[in-house]
Amino acid sequence: MFERRAADRYHLRRHRARSVVLTPSEIVEVRAAQRTFEGAYVRTSLSQFSFALIVLKIFTAEFYSIGALFAVYGAGVLTISLFRRQQGNRQFFEEIGEDGLNRKRFRTSGNVVVVLTVLSVAAYACLLGLTLSLKV
Repeated sequence: MFERRAADRYHLRRHRARSVVLTPSEIVEVRAAQRTFEGAYVRTSLSQFSFALIVLKIFTAEFYSIGALFAVYGAGVLTISLFRRQQGNRQFFEEIGEDGLNRKRFRTSGNVVVVLTVLSVAAYACLLGLTLSLKV
């Protein structure tokens, strides 16, 4: 019920995450991970939102469903980016378990990739269906 904050739960070299002093190479590693993973997902969701806005503003009412699809897809990618950020904390820091032992497990981002793949395939299938249902 009373879960500890992430800054208290994650440790690096026996320091809490909020009070650890990172070496320059560790700072470079954290920044590279944020730029590569978190930034890419956020940029993708922003581009989907922008494209949805363009479709909704420029095209006629027949295309509103396609614009809405891209807006929903952008929201899905943004949600996945939040989940990826939470998973990234677990990759860098050690976690103190309930028994007081340090646990550091490397976990790939395969689950995030699978969810994003399913979301993308579903969005493209819906886009294909919406495109085919347009009146010629």
